[in-house]
Amino acid sequence: MTEIIAGLHLSPPECLALLGAVALVVARWLPPAARPRVTVAAGAVLVLSAGVLAAVGFRWQMLPVLAAVALVSPFAVSPLLRRRGGRPAWRARWWLALPGSVACLGLIAVGPSAAWAFPVPGFPEPTGRFAVGTHVAQWTDPRRPETFTADPHDRRTVVVQLWYPARKSPPGAERAQYLGRTEHEARTVSDALARQVGLPGFLVDGVPRARTHAVFDAPVAGGGGRFPVVLFSPGSGGVRTQNTAWAEELAAHGYVVAALDHPYDSAAVVLTDGRTIRSRTASTGDRDKDEELAADWTAVRAADLGFVRTQLDRLDGGEITGPLAGRLDTARTAVTGHSMGGAAALLAARHDRRFDAVIDLDGYPHGPAFPSLHQPTLALTQALTRATDPRYLPRLTEALERNSATSYRLTVPGAAHLTFMDGPLYLPPVPSIVGSLGRTRSPRVVAATTLAFLDATLRPGPGDPAAALSAYGDLSVHPPGDSR
Repeated sequence: MTEIIAGLHLSPPECLALLGAVALVVARWLPPAARPRVTVAAGAVLVLSAGVLAAVGFRWQMLPVLAAVALVSPFAVSPLLRRRGGRPAWRARWWLALPGSVACLGLIAVGPSAAWAFPVPGFPEPTGRFAVGTHVAQWTDPRRPETFTADPHDRRTVVVQLWYPARKSPPGAERAQYLGRTEHEARTVSDALARQVGLPGFLVDGVPRARTHAVFDAPVAGGGGRFPVVLFSPGSGGVRTQNTAWAEELAAHGYVVAALDHPYDSAAVVLTDGRTIRSRTASTGDRDKDEELAADWTAVRAADLGFVRTQLDRLDGGEITGPLAGRLDTARTAVTGHSMGGAAALLAARHDRRFDAVIDLDGYPHGPAFPSLHQPTLALTQALTRATDPRYLPRLTEALERNSATSYRLTVPGAAHLTFMDGPLYLPPVPSIVGSLGRTRSPRVVAATTLAFLDATLRPGPGDPAAALSAYGDLSVHPPGDSR
């Protein structure tokens, strides 16, 4: 797919088709001498752009444009054919043609409007000094049965994607596809995510077309240094790639991000043998029952995080094949997550002292509040409103106040729940859905705040992230509390 033009969210062939369609409609209102030339030129541009789009991939956003072309073509072509046949040209009177022209221009305008609302996501350029590489691994825990299936021999398997500091790739190196290792995987995941929220898959058909800034299996950055590690668990039904912009920014600043797919919870997980595991988690509508189920699912996710933490030690030691052997500083590891993934990060940190810091991206703490946390913790939340679950803030505050290390809660003005993932890059910019920070600023704010916290807690030397964090919203600092 050709690159999308920034701001317009249209590719060059789509822009040409749009201009050709406008010219075809406007030709009716030009001086008589110019009409034939403009009509022929517009038709040629439309045929050329349609051929290119048929080859590289057609998006539904162009359907209104083509509908307008279909409506206006008979009226635009008929005068040319009549002249060629030696008959006098005929045109509809202006008072009949004007409503039709306005209607066609309105249809054409729907195309770029739809492309703006549902674009091919453009990922912000990472600002760190490193290029970014990425690698996908699939690991099975032989000691843990798969609780979502009845097969007693089935063992828990997770798919993990790593983003890491890399050497600069040569010009023209293919960038990693968003949502998957292949186009088929990306479309499978995109369709599953759309179905999960009740949208027809074609509305977000631009998402699996996107390319990120990372390069698959790029050589690790030189210098021989070790990089701190950040584990990530996505939201309920979410997938490992849902925070790619955030992961690439962290990797460019010298961190290794390991994001998990949680089979039977994530919307769709494509395994190396080609099987696709779809989500089996769903709300019952009963609040108490749903809370009990969410606590169980959170516990499974927390166990996944602990298992991946162990695997990363093995990867660093060379027991597992991968590009990062000897380059992971697992003695400096943070655990993070969005929504239910944030709850899983909190739970994993409570039971695993190998995690040195915790970041909860707008996640409601599920499950028991004990044992207490013992790691520096950052909780990023959207602006709390009357629609916010009244149990959310008290439960989150309890977890932070009982922490034996300093905790921070940052409420980001203008943020919504999906601000803390890639959603603002490809969903309609409706504040109630993705917040009001904008497509460019949303991922920047989330990355800047988490980097400030990680640099203070995982990098050598003392640090206090409070000053940097307070620049992005309303910050509450919870000093070390009761760790009973």
